[in-house]
Amino acid sequence: MFEITDTQKIGVGLAGFGVFFLFLGMLLLFDKSLLALGNILFIAGLAAVIGRERTFRFFFQRHKIRGSLAFFGGIIIVLFGWPMVGMIFEAYGFFMLFSGFFPVAINFLRRVPILGTFLNLPGISKLINWLETPTEQRSN
Repeated sequence: MFEITDTQKIGVGLAGFGVFFLFLGMLLLFDKSLLALGNILFIAGLAAVIGRERTFRFFFQRHKIRGSLAFFGGIIIVLFGWPMVGMIFEAYGFFMLFSGFFPVAINFLRRVPILGTFLNLPGISKLINWLETPTEQRSN
């Protein structure tokens, strides 16, 4: 087992609050203040959990540069007052950046008792299987 530092615990909290504020900002019809706060907290939390250097390396790898540009460009667009357009760019960037993590997350979620049953329903299962395949192997 590995040790979790206090900084990592704080980072999980910051990232959690970031996701909460992003969700709340979208729920309240794309409130740009909540979305901007959520973005800043999420990035700060990610940096606290995995470290500044690893965060920088994660976002600026050669094969992830398009996703990083879309994600950070979306944050800038939200800060300039176009929250709906910015969130579309951010969602695209988030999908491009974290698509390699989706298979691990989906396999974990399929093992959760009630949620696993829901994810194995016929229509949803097809969508989940599509999300689980790597981006390079998708035909559509």
